[in-house]
Amino acid sequence: MKRYVYINDSDTSPDLYRDNRISNRKYTIINFVPKNLYEQFSRFMNKYFLLIACLQLWSLITPVNPASTWGPLIFIFAVSATKEAWDDYNRYISDKQANEKNVWVVKKGIKTRIQAQDIRVGDIVWLRENDEVPCDLVLLGTSESQGVCFLETAALDGETDLKTRVIPPPCAGLTPDLLHKIKGVIECPCPDKDIRRFDANLRLFPPFIDNDLCPLTIKNTLLQSCYLRNTEWACGVAVYTGNETKLGMTRGLPEPKLTAVDAMIDKLTGAIFLFQLVVVVILGVAGNVWKSSEARKKWYVQYPKEGPWYDFIVIPLRFELLCSIMIPISIKVSLDLVKSLYAKFIDWDLHMYDEKSDTPAHAAKRCCINGVCYGNESGDALKDSDLARAIANKVPEVVKFLTVMAICNTVVPIKSASGSISYKSQSQDEDALVNAASCLHMVLTSKTGNFLDMNFNGLVLRYEILDTLEFTSDRKCMSVVVRDCQNGRIMLLSKGADEAIFPCISSEQQVRPVVEAVEHFAQLGLRTLCLAWRDLKEDEYRDWSIMYKEASSSLIDREWKVAEVCQQLEHNLELLGATAIEDRLQDGVPETIETLRKAGINFWMLTGDKQNTAIQIALL
Repeated sequence: MKRYVYINDSDTSPDLYRDNRISNRKYTIINFVPKNLYEQFSRFMNKYFLLIACLQLWSLITPVNPASTWGPLIFIFAVSATKEAWDDYNRYISDKQANEKNVWVVKKGIKTRIQAQDIRVGDIVWLRENDEVPCDLVLLGTSESQGVCFLETAALDGETDLKTRVIPPPCAGLTPDLLHKIKGVIECPCPDKDIRRFDANLRLFPPFIDNDLCPLTIKNTLLQSCYLRNTEWACGVAVYTGNETKLGMTRGLPEPKLTAVDAMIDKLTGAIFLFQLVVVVILGVAGNVWKSSEARKKWYVQYPKEGPWYDFIVIPLRFELLCSIMIPISIKVSLDLVKSLYAKFIDWDLHMYDEKSDTPAHAAKRCCINGVCYGNESGDALKDSDLARAIANKVPEVVKFLTVMAICNTVVPIKSASGSISYKSQSQDEDALVNAASCLHMVLTSKTGNFLDMNFNGLVLRYEILDTLEFTSDRKCMSVVVRDCQNGRIMLLSKGADEAIFPCISSEQQVRPVVEAVEHFAQLGLRTLCLAWRDLKEDEYRDWSIMYKEASSSLIDREWKVAEVCQQLEHNLELLGATAIEDRLQDGVPETIETLRKAGINFWMLTGDKQNTAIQIALL
């Protein structure tokens, strides 16, 4: 199924899709009592206590006041229901604040201020710096000349690094006035919960561009609950709204809270109850036999000769009440009280809050270029005199290596008023590589549209980015196709994991020195990347570009088709070398791991690095 979103055209886009009102409530006023009681009695322990409380209402079998059980039971249920009601009320308040937040929207070419809940699919939404994205948008324009904006996605995926989002090529260069009047259609899939993927196509209507299709990916989107950072303004068209956003689809209905301790107690309660049944059956049968044979002979027992039809269950039920002390109701009260107090202690513990929001720095420490390792003696390739001499002499392999480091990335250079250049990147590895290349005199100075400028030892170099073959977890590599504006050559620049790059290297090249260097770097606990290069012929690139555009425009199995086309280009590469980046652990992590192990707590380390790298990091 497909969805067609007509941009800035409410007449062409009938009200087929829901509005932007979100609702995360679990209960309503009508269903709160029955639904909450159903959830509470879905736990075996609560069913057991209700059974005991009901048995105590029968005065024939109980010697105690029923209030001794009903009082604590009602108190427990009331406390749990109150907590659920309070949580649901907070969800209602949060939804109300999000729905009634004011946002700027363009409708029929006029910018107006409306509530977020009134956004419709096809509306153009304008955001300012630090604004929260109210729904899923396709980015159309930004304040940055490079056509990028920066997004904080911590509320969506927990990652603190800023993500870079780019406008589609057809929207490049459009002024805010033109963005008010933009018309077009977006062909996208129906709502889903995959926050890593968005396969769609954009077609702008004249006079903006001809009817050529432009493929869209997740890098062209702003997803709900993210925040716009370090960008003055950005605008996008709403494609998914309300609970149909990717975040809304992943959220679902709140599930009943059941901790591991609660689950364990429920299992133990069930086991004890089965033991009770065995005891009650044995003692009940023995009691009834004694009653029939001996009890009526005892004048002081005063059993009638003829009892009611239910007389045979009285003794077993009495034993059940006597055995009920095996599972005291106080355990339920104690558990709920302790959980509440522990939660408060966690809230009050200021030592669990870390004011440092920055992530630890990554630094390129060593490298291997054309089989020669740099940085082994000093521990820092940036201070290696042999590498400095090779750069000064413009050794071709070294220049190619630095070119790949500076170009094959998604880094955006930002030039300050003082003329200094800083880099913004969604990957700390890329940031480390670009900064290392800058220290080695291959400075990425600007990116404007599809063109980038570099400065190498005072020489200005200009390249045109023709295509970007993005990194995926399956491919484990990234490539860019660029044209050298100085001589018109077309080149493929690649970087990635050794297991992805080595099979693509030309069979005529000797790769053993680089393989040994990568293994050595991994033993030192460094993150490794391999860099490669290939010259392309004009005809070869032209034929491949047609296939790549078709694969990129597909709405079905796009990722698989793109990967197949990429493999047709990423072969017979020239291996330039490998980089080694130090990935230091955050402050306090080793001590925390040691404390957890002493407490007998098991934990797992997840890493995308080589196994040797992960082992060395774990031993730090």
